[in-house]
Amino acid sequence: MSMLSTEDEYKYRRVEQAITERIESGELHPGSKLPSLRQISSSLRVSISTVTHAYEEMECKGIIESRPRSGYYVRGEFRRIPTPSISVPATIEPSLVNKGTLIRTSLETVGNDDLLPLGVVCPGRELLPYKRLARIMNGVIRDYSDKMLDYQPIAGNLELRRQIAFRSIDCRSDISPDEIIITTGAMEALYIALRTLTRTGDMVLIQSPTYYCFLQLLETLGLRAVDIPACPEKGISPKDISHAIETFDIKACILSPNFNNPDGSLMPDENKQEIVSMLAKKEIPLVEDDVYGEIFFGSHRPRTFKSWDKTGGVILCSSFSKTIAPGYRIGWLAPGRYMKKAMDIKATTNVACVSPTQMTIAQYLREAHYDRHLRKLRKALKEQMELMRAAIGRHFPAGTKVSNPQGGSVLWVELPEGCDGVDIFFKAREKGIGIVPGTIFSPRDDYSRFIRISTGALWSEKIKAGIKTLGQLAAGKV
Repeated sequence: MSMLSTEDEYKYRRVEQAITERIESGELHPGSKLPSLRQISSSLRVSISTVTHAYEEMECKGIIESRPRSGYYVRGEFRRIPTPSISVPATIEPSLVNKGTLIRTSLETVGNDDLLPLGVVCPGRELLPYKRLARIMNGVIRDYSDKMLDYQPIAGNLELRRQIAFRSIDCRSDISPDEIIITTGAMEALYIALRTLTRTGDMVLIQSPTYYCFLQLLETLGLRAVDIPACPEKGISPKDISHAIETFDIKACILSPNFNNPDGSLMPDENKQEIVSMLAKKEIPLVEDDVYGEIFFGSHRPRTFKSWDKTGGVILCSSFSKTIAPGYRIGWLAPGRYMKKAMDIKATTNVACVSPTQMTIAQYLREAHYDRHLRKLRKALKEQMELMRAAIGRHFPAGTKVSNPQGGSVLWVELPEGCDGVDIFFKAREKGIGIVPGTIFSPRDDYSRFIRISTGALWSEKIKAGIKTLGQLAAGKV
């Protein structure tokens, strides 16, 4: 990773973006010579050393190559990668989810160190503050060893809830500590939310594709899914939601507006506001999953649905699993007007969450380490995603399409005609590579030619070789 000041990084990124846009537009095609260092330095008003650094970064990503005494050129095998298309079903009908077996098979990759970690959405250990967390936990054990043996309140550690409430200001959610329940990861938060809002047989609106564990929850609770196709860039359309809630007796919605897993889509703010208003008028509750909201590559954190909630109808769910410590299992939810029932369900689910990890994360947040860590994490994940997109462009067969998210840590890959994502999933596993087949991200079989690749693992020669092998599998060469 480059060690530059914020200002220098901005300048070289600006150079990289300018050249990338000319390649993407077709102005510079494979084999074309790039403008000289001096030309770019003059036109963008940056130093020659900044341009040199930008070109070297692009060469590392496999987009361009240097030729002795000649300059830099677009790599001959480089090609522009379009984003995936929207898979629109012929009809939209409620359906029971029946993907449990394949989902369970996919979940076998979790915690399996024998597989290349392209299937589990989790930052590489090298990117997480494990040493600082260890020091903080040792201090907590030393100073509060007696209190660590006690139950925490059912709602969770008060200081942790205070810190989460304080951070909610960044996304304009304005949540108080008394409005928060700590959970064992975001999955328990989502489980409590759906248990609070629905009964067996109810219809729940979801976007498609959606996180497969949402589908697993729906299947476990006996709920029917009404899946609405979403755009890989902007997510689900308010117009489509309006049509669905007028057509079906929707009891709840479960959506991820910020960097949805698996397509990485980011819903525009005006669409979020419109959806919250529309559902409030119909008194339809909205469950919001915001686990990736802090992993943005732009200049500011995207707003949540909750930030427009005036009636308490939005249940906001999140966790620290994607940013600090997956194994600590610290999640939370803000149930709005459903607080009382959510507390009842929490009390009968596991009474209270683990004390030591709650106290450790509370102290970590109180010491103001989180924002500095997030800046480094976002930079690393952005670079890794760019490297992986470029590698897919080099090694996957013609006709492949790849999402281009502005945050999160997954790529949604649409394979050419004739490919089967499930087949590639099993073949990749035989070669020690973990990925996830696209078909489990929908209650239907709309995404049989898709796979999801995690970009959280630190870029390495092993990751590079794994992407090359996946490309060969997609091309039928191995």
